[in-house]
Amino acid sequence: MLHGWIVILVATAYILLLFAIASFGDRMTRNSPSRAGGRPFIYALSLSVYCTSWTFFGSVGNATRNGAEFLTIYIGPLLVFALGYPLLRRIIQISKTESITSIADFIGARYGKSQSVAALATLIAVIGVIPYIALQLKAVSFSVTTMVGPLITPGFSFAPFFNDITLLIALGMAIFSWAFGTRHIDATEHQEGLMLAIATEAIVKLLAFLAVGFWVTYWLFDGPFDLVRAISEAPEVADVFEQPINVGNWLILSILSGFAVLMLPRQIHVKVTENNSDSELKCATWMFPVYLVLINLFVIPIAAAGMLRFGQDVNPDTYVLALPIDAGQEWLALFAFIGGLSAATAMVIVATVALAIMISNDIVVPLLLRRQGEADLMKSGGRDMSRQLLTIRRLAIFGILLLAYAYYKAAGDTAALVSIGLLSFAAIAQFAPAFIGALYWRRATSLGALAGLSSGFLLWGYTLLLPTFAQSGLLSTDFLETGPFGLSGLNPQSLFGLQLDPFIHGTLWSLCVNILLFVGVSFFRKPLPADTRQANVFVPAELAPS
Repeated sequence: MLHGWIVILVATAYILLLFAIASFGDRMTRNSPSRAGGRPFIYALSLSVYCTSWTFFGSVGNATRNGAEFLTIYIGPLLVFALGYPLLRRIIQISKTESITSIADFIGARYGKSQSVAALATLIAVIGVIPYIALQLKAVSFSVTTMVGPLITPGFSFAPFFNDITLLIALGMAIFSWAFGTRHIDATEHQEGLMLAIATEAIVKLLAFLAVGFWVTYWLFDGPFDLVRAISEAPEVADVFEQPINVGNWLILSILSGFAVLMLPRQIHVKVTENNSDSELKCATWMFPVYLVLINLFVIPIAAAGMLRFGQDVNPDTYVLALPIDAGQEWLALFAFIGGLSAATAMVIVATVALAIMISNDIVVPLLLRRQGEADLMKSGGRDMSRQLLTIRRLAIFGILLLAYAYYKAAGDTAALVSIGLLSFAAIAQFAPAFIGALYWRRATSLGALAGLSSGFLLWGYTLLLPTFAQSGLLSTDFLETGPFGLSGLNPQSLFGLQLDPFIHGTLWSLCVNILLFVGVSFFRKPLPADTRQANVFVPAELAPS
């Protein structure tokens, strides 16, 4: 095994290299603002921030449990970009016209520029993405442990929290996010340096995963046919990949992943805010699907090789690292470690920056305006206010990562990476009725959006989030078995006796109630003048239902 200091030194050097790349990108933009060479490719690569440590580590673990079902997380995004160019172009055009920089801005702007709708959307986004960020902390933590073991010996400690690797990682990522994402106060300003760094990370994580995949297929085995033969000779492995397709799961998970690539805060930030031209989007419509295919090319070979070599003795989410380590390929394992670090840090940086901007613009600033009055606030001077807003965003980043760490500790470390990620996908899906209604239904109202969002989010919390705390031992499991107060009909995993997979159950209940109230309340009350005015901006006459 490599010495721990080598791993830490290489990881630190890599992060410093990313800082240098980001600084270079910003400097080139200042010196040549019109420089556009390679920008479409940088834009398309930056969209791969969708592929986090869930992709790098979790897809392999998911494949060992559910076979080819791991592909559902990529089918939705692939179809959205390969077939949805007109939709994506309209979302970007509307956002540029209305100076929209986030999912909260988009939904709030459509429904009469309602501050209440934007604030509620921000709250849902923050709470919904917290588990996803916790997933990155968990992935980096176990990858560090897999590579070097405990970083701090029992007898060496400056303070108790120094023994907690995950807390140190959370604090480190907060610093990275501050440095990368809070250089500019204008949320609509293009961050060329950040985009270049994210595109670099996209290449690194792809090459690292492909390197491990090629090594497994052509070094551990004599090519794909030899690997298939080995699988066929191990019934317990073959059964995993031969299990029948669950059509319901495939359909629902593919839809959720399509919603995610459209509405996750980090995807909105990259797709909308960082878009310069239509040529960039056209490039992304073929390049991003190709990227998704390439990064999933060797998931099944790595998963199969891990099961054949380790059985149940090693966490499947660590196979990407464990296989080269076990075979003595330490430098390949180090490359894979850097790839996983790239996947996690890219997501955390863009997601926390996007959420911090939403918190600042849609919650904190409106509260400041309400308390001080807009006139008094403007007298404080642009420079002082800029510093204040940057401070708010940096504190928000710090708070988000601490909440993610708290969720990681509260929910326990037994859950698979995929199950944590799906929890966030279901939360983000609560935006779908209001988002789709914003683009195609003029009759939709702000009151309907508030009713749908709040009801769907509450049901998501009750049926999906709350059970994770019970399963980790933080809460009693009694209410999962008999329902709260013994009311079996209110069991969060089988409401009114509906017996389904717990995740599918919670997703269907929350989305169905969300849609019902969104549509019902919108019909119940006539749209406000502001709703009608914004509907004319968002929904062209030819797209409105007759």
